[in-house]
Amino acid sequence: MSQLSTRHLLGIKDLTPEDIQLILDTAANFKEVINRPIKKVPSLRDITIANVFFENSTRTRLSFELAEKRLSADVINFSSANSSVKKGETLVDTVNNILSMKVDMVVMRHSSPGAPHFLSRNVKANIVNAGDGTHEHPTQALLDSFSIREKLGDLAGKKVAIIGDILHSRVALSNIFCLQKMGAEVMVCGPITLLPKHIASLGVKVELDVKKALEWCDVANVLRIQLERQQIKYFPSLREYSLYYGINKKLLDQLDKEIVVMHPGPINRGVELSSDVADSDHSIILEQVQNGVAVRMAVLYLLAGVKG
Repeated sequence: MSQLSTRHLLGIKDLTPEDIQLILDTAANFKEVINRPIKKVPSLRDITIANVFFENSTRTRLSFELAEKRLSADVINFSSANSSVKKGETLVDTVNNILSMKVDMVVMRHSSPGAPHFLSRNVKANIVNAGDGTHEHPTQALLDSFSIREKLGDLAGKKVAIIGDILHSRVALSNIFCLQKMGAEVMVCGPITLLPKHIASLGVKVELDVKKALEWCDVANVLRIQLERQQIKYFPSLREYSLYYGINKKLLDQLDKEIVVMHPGPINRGVELSSDVADSDHSIILEQVQNGVAVRMAVLYLLAGVKG
């Protein structure tokens, strides 16, 4: 198979295992490209891509922009902070105005779950979801899976613990879907107040004790505490959270095995991860950032081949 089964990347839920495999294999080829002295390829030379971000982003936005430029696409950046959205313009009108400038693809981040899905039904362009509210963040899950595969050789049969603020995390949901489709076992771990009520119905193990989760897993994917999404207090204090759920070197040294530590960034150092873990040999956090460019190149390249 050399083509995706879908013309949009709205969520991992919509992808087949074959789609995911194709994206990861294509990303491996692009990773070789971006490590060459000349890092550009002319693959998307005639394609124009709009990055439409209605929510703040550093890593994802830079990563997509770099991926687009490495593929020789024309890029336009849109930020809602200084746009007509502030004047009351609707989402569809905003995007249609951008598309009337002959844009082929839209990479979009929005605070409302389902916004990219809505857009995909109302505009003529390939839509890539760069994060929709607390729903999904598909390219993050793909780069996480790519990073695990690169480090451990395969995803099938691996045990991955997702630790932290599962309730507010779009990364967690996309990762669960992606890892399960590729044959990995998934556990979620965090304070009970930060676990969605029906999370076990997704076929994941649920653990409240971080030490037990670390003893079980091959990979710990540690999530940020998303204070900006929390309208009420879910735990007494960051200090207390760190005491019970923070991962430090002492905790890792007590394990009878080496585990891989990941984090989608940005890290709250000293809260979910101590610096001596974030900067240790266990950590593949900077590899994830590098792999993000290769994976996003793969997604854009493959979607550009799916017209209709």
